[in-house]
Amino acid sequence: MKTILLGCSIFAGSCMTASAQTTSDKVNATTVANVPMLTLNNGVEMPQFGLGTFCLPEGSVTKNAVLTALKRGYRHFDTAHAYRNERSVGAAVRESGIPREEIWITSKLWPNEYGEGKTLPAVDKMLNRLGLEYIDLIYLHQPVGDYVGAWRELEKAVAQGKVRAIGISNFDFSDALFDSLMDSAQIKPAAMQIECHPYAQRRHWQKRLQETGTVLESWFPLGGRESKGELLRDPVINRIAAAHEKTAAQIIIRWHIQEGFSVIPGTDNPEYIAENISIFDFELSKEDMEDLRALDSEKRYFTMTYEGISDRFGKYEIDD
Repeated sequence: MKTILLGCSIFAGSCMTASAQTTSDKVNATTVANVPMLTLNNGVEMPQFGLGTFCLPEGSVTKNAVLTALKRGYRHFDTAHAYRNERSVGAAVRESGIPREEIWITSKLWPNEYGEGKTLPAVDKMLNRLGLEYIDLIYLHQPVGDYVGAWRELEKAVAQGKVRAIGISNFDFSDALFDSLMDSAQIKPAAMQIECHPYAQRRHWQKRLQETGTVLESWFPLGGRESKGELLRDPVINRIAAAHEKTAAQIIIRWHIQEGFSVIPGTDNPEYIAENISIFDFELSKEDMEDLRALDSEKRYFTMTYEGISDRFGKYEIDD
């Protein structure tokens, strides 16, 4: 099996290295930094806000970003085998001195790890890379290959105590694709990661996910690199930001929180790490939320077709 390293631009995830459901429906508690906890459909609680590590390289950059975030009160970290930085995330968790049970770790399996007889060993390898005894949430990263067989194996991993919750990423190309997994699942996905932000609010998927109690987790929550900062320049967002004496990014993240989404903006910049979590000392008004909802035009920044991802991602193999 060959290993191919891919550029960060082709992966669906949250990356900002340079810079209707309400929260109260699912929130039961908060973390030490006042981050709300979402109760997943299996009863497990997950911090609603966290740090994405998409585009962060293996080594000191990722490790220091996670350690900095932990000191700022972050307790939720999102990585993936495809990001090639799981070892650094795990090292930071172990070295932080914070009890493991207070930290939520999410990772994702790549399609060449899908299938009965393949996915459980891949979970064991993931645990070894992270250096952890269990993983809080594992996603199927892309909806190609034998994802049904992989899901059966993930259900076994839950039963074995290796993972607390399982979910899907990028299964939003069609209802038929989504249903092809849901119809055979004994355990319904606890969360689904999709592109979501004020310009693409994914209302169809909000409704679909509510049917199974599946949390919508937003990648590209601020628009991602492909947006070239378009959302951060939006006049409506900046007007609301000025009224609250906050940044445009903080307004957008707060919007995600109040809509009940999980949100994982990614950065290795210590200033942005501090800025992004400083959104629990204010609330957007009803009028603010209405103005932000009115920005929805289903404008996506990741525009690859399903045929495109099937051809491109289905051919890449990722190994240790």
